[in-house]
Amino acid sequence: MDSFSTLIRTASHEQHVEAETSTFMSDLLGGRLGVDAYARYTEQLWFVYEALEAGAGRLAPDPVAGPFVQPRLYRLPALERDLAHLRGPDWRAGLSALPATRVYADRVRECAEQWPAGYIAHHYTRYLGDLSGGQIIRDKAEKTWGFEKKGDGVRFYVFEEIGNPAAFKRDYRELLDGVRADDLEKQRIVTECKRAFALNTAVFRALGEEFPLSA
Repeated sequence: MDSFSTLIRTASHEQHVEAETSTFMSDLLGGRLGVDAYARYTEQLWFVYEALEAGAGRLAPDPVAGPFVQPRLYRLPALERDLAHLRGPDWRAGLSALPATRVYADRVRECAEQWPAGYIAHHYTRYLGDLSGGQIIRDKAEKTWGFEKKGDGVRFYVFEEIGNPAAFKRDYRELLDGVRADDLEKQRIVTECKRAFALNTAVFRALGEEFPLSA
């Protein structure tokens, strides 16, 4: 029988590919969009991570979600430095969530407050995704818009406290495999994972509408 970490990865593969190959992301990574589109995307990430991290401390003692709450992963401080660089010191004043982002962030917050096992699904899709695929975005952003390597503007993608990403991912998979949940609850976590990817894809779609390439 497949381990839970394998189950979660294979079950959400289709949604994962859909999110990665969205038109907006393809245009962004292809250098066809300006830095403004990148900044707008970074703003949307702020809302999602604020939902993920604001209530994380309360989940630390939880037997299911607790082991996943690791402050060394936190992205909010890095995102805020990036936004100050991209939008200037008054970045908070201009911060606005797209309706799709609000739906996504609300769902993350709902899980954090009411369903710790569901929170794991969002934790997994975000942190592991940004630790892996995020490195491609960082590399492209540095080359396209001239950000300093691993500096302001791309700090979100630099996990300074994760010295060995491969070892971290291995440990993370072990955490998933040891999650304290029965088979039915695990199936619900997998379903929430798919939902997380769908919510993320909806944000990309909305960003694509805001930044259409002139045909």
